[in-house]
Amino acid sequence: MELRGATALVTGTNRGIGRHFALELLARGARVYATARRPELVDVPGAEVLRLDITDPESVAAAAEAAGDVDVLINNAAFTAGGSLVTGDLDAIRTTMDSNYYGTLAMIRAFAPILARNGGGAVLNVLSGVAWQTVEGNTAYAAAKSAQWGLTNGVRVELAGQGTLVSALVPGLVATTTMTEFARDAGLDLPAGAMTEPADLVRLALDGLEAGEVEILDGLAVAAKRSLSGPPRAIELPTAS
Repeated sequence: MELRGATALVTGTNRGIGRHFALELLARGARVYATARRPELVDVPGAEVLRLDITDPESVAAAAEAAGDVDVLINNAAFTAGGSLVTGDLDAIRTTMDSNYYGTLAMIRAFAPILARNGGGAVLNVLSGVAWQTVEGNTAYAAAKSAQWGLTNGVRVELAGQGTLVSALVPGLVATTTMTEFARDAGLDLPAGAMTEPADLVRLALDGLEAGEVEILDGLAVAAKRSLSGPPRAIELPTAS
């Protein structure tokens, strides 16, 4: 997938990984629609900013109407704070599943015909290594990411006939504000270098997309996927010695 000259839409660009995606795509010569529920918070010079709530069907339809020239869709936006499946707030669990699974699906369903019309293009879904190993304290998020992985594999098969590459970015620990706050609140003493910088992750992702890779993993995610051949277990976070 050649990104220079492509037109990409990125969800959740008001901060973190999504903002870095938008900036790096622009640096690689792509046109970018930078979207967020609160577009006034988007700071991506050179991008066209659109309001988008991936859990609102009308908002998704409006984005598809406004961005009919898209040939790269990057599904990054997601609610992450689902908490415990057994004792957590059920509304928070539903919100986590709604954004990670149904929100991603809504975007793909809306943009699949656009991608087909524009030559096939690509979809990149931002997942997490917790899709393969759950994480204590946020098992709802892990379950939602597992569902999103299954979704990604399913639509890859369904969209192959129209020439659309469907790829998954599966990181381990990323040094976003959300992750660093989670580590602090949980009292995790992570060693230096345990978390991937968002800009580095995005470069890895876009290099993989341009190479046609269907799964793009960092080191911790490689270990998480390898663990699928053994008994199910929670992810073991590295600690400083």
